[in-house]
Amino acid sequence: MLAAVSLGQKDDAGTPARQPRSASPYPEDVPSTGHVREFELVAAPTVLPLLDGRSLEVWAYNGQVPGPTLRANQGDTVRVRFTNKLPQPTTIHWHGIRLPNGMDGVPGVTQPPIPPGDTFVYEFKLKDAGTFWFHPHLRGSEQVERGLFGVLIVEDREPRLFTRELVWVLDDWRLDTSGQVDARFNTRHDLAHDGRWGQVSTVNGVSQPEVALRPGERVRLRLVNVANGRVFAPSFDGLDASVIAVDALATDRPLPASRLELAPGNRVDLDFIVPEALSGQRLEVVDRFTRRPFLLATLAVSGEAVSPPAKTEAATMPAPHLATARALPPSETFRLNARQGGPFGIEWTINDEAFRHEGEHASAHHRVYRLPAYQWAKLRFVNESYRLHPMHVHGQFFRVVARDGTPVDEGHWRDTVLIGPRETVDVAMFPQDVGAWMLHCHIQEHAESGMMTLVDVRAEDSQ
Repeated sequence: MLAAVSLGQKDDAGTPARQPRSASPYPEDVPSTGHVREFELVAAPTVLPLLDGRSLEVWAYNGQVPGPTLRANQGDTVRVRFTNKLPQPTTIHWHGIRLPNGMDGVPGVTQPPIPPGDTFVYEFKLKDAGTFWFHPHLRGSEQVERGLFGVLIVEDREPRLFTRELVWVLDDWRLDTSGQVDARFNTRHDLAHDGRWGQVSTVNGVSQPEVALRPGERVRLRLVNVANGRVFAPSFDGLDASVIAVDALATDRPLPASRLELAPGNRVDLDFIVPEALSGQRLEVVDRFTRRPFLLATLAVSGEAVSPPAKTEAATMPAPHLATARALPPSETFRLNARQGGPFGIEWTINDEAFRHEGEHASAHHRVYRLPAYQWAKLRFVNESYRLHPMHVHGQFFRVVARDGTPVDEGHWRDTVLIGPRETVDVAMFPQDVGAWMLHCHIQEHAESGMMTLVDVRAEDSQ
């Protein structure tokens, strides 16, 4: 049976202090455009020339890695007819999208697994503009690693003008001695560390690509980290770049891009103008997260200078008033740790519980944390381990308000936050979308071995 725990701020009488919907820090919904964007996605094994051009056996959406970039406008409805031609059941999770709970793609929670040969139709309205991505939520440590991921871009109703838009899907690959994807998944080493890190890093499936730019171009660069475990910290030294969106939503204000850090699941949008002074030069984009920096890509600036579009103000989100949320005691504390046991020999746990993935009703015997809708709540993550944990919440955005007790104002919303070894992080949420939503570590191996739980968002009249 479900063990439910009620979360959230309460008044003096002990009942939830529900706020009016007008108090929401971001729109609960947006008007529909009336347009339905229809897409077909097929997941199947294939062989592609990736990395340095070698033939690589992968699993792919529509025969490509990364999968197709789906595009629609804020307020559109997307209808995706998905067919599974893999040798395993699968689903599609729409990472970061606020959608009906039944479309979230979590097997055993929001839908049954999709067997080989079967088809499922996902349909939802796009409430938020920004950079999103999609991937399986079943055996993700294998299926994502083999190449199943793609990008969903939702255009704002009043998009900014850019000369060029680039989408960089960041990933790494662990290869065996034959140069193919190493088929040893969920190893004890990966589970005891920060998940599976590969020896070859790629941008859009290519190792160390060269990207041609013209001086004067105004570029919107959308970065997406789809890796199983690797954190990327790309350096754009030499460019006056601003961060204009994090995890899809626009920032409160343009933010400096001097220290980017993308954990698995994170997205960051950059805005920069290519300086004319770089004409004829090559600018290396180096990853600096680890002690050994390595080349991610090269920007080659050449050709006749162009005039960038007239400068427009960046789309921004109004900064929410967080005093109420900061003053709350933790609605719930999620302790993150590991123990011996489970099918892989090591289990990663939340509050000493490892989530079981087996069966069509995987959530039936797990603790569920209830979170009232339309009121601020503060969730505290306490990392009792010495490993990294990018914690992701489905169906919601949140703000980081403190790290190790020190107040934080990042200037943006998130759906995934990286929690360092022995670190405590407080986040503030104002949930609006009802349903049972996953909360989990986005290191695929940690999630696969149990670091998941459920948050059940309920409207007051359904308590």
